[in-house]
Amino acid sequence: MHLLETFEDQAEAEKGLAKLSGKKMLTSDRDDNVVVYKLFGEPSWVNFYNLEMYDLPELKRLLDTRQSGGEYEDRRHKEIVESLNHVASAYSLSIPKHWLPEY
Repeated sequence: MHLLETFEDQAEAEKGLAKLSGKKMLTSDRDDNVVVYKLFGEPSWVNFYNLEMYDLPELKRLLDTRQSGGEYEDRRHKEIVESLNHVASAYSLSIPKHWLPEY
């Protein structure tokens, strides 16, 4: 398990926990007078998408637009995939080929 996200609000942290699949855990730490909630789980594209991380919901909208033949933002698509390359490298994940922009 890896630290996936931190929250300052317990209710938001518990919502995040409910969205994860696989092994997961929520911990809390006190930093001065502030409680910070740490969400641990399996690093997967599904979990990242469910937590709305790394612009994955936006990528889905872009891909849906591209598939339907509508005009989509090619430049933004490339920016998102470029940032996902860093995420993939950090967590030893592979980016699905159908997410890649067509060159």
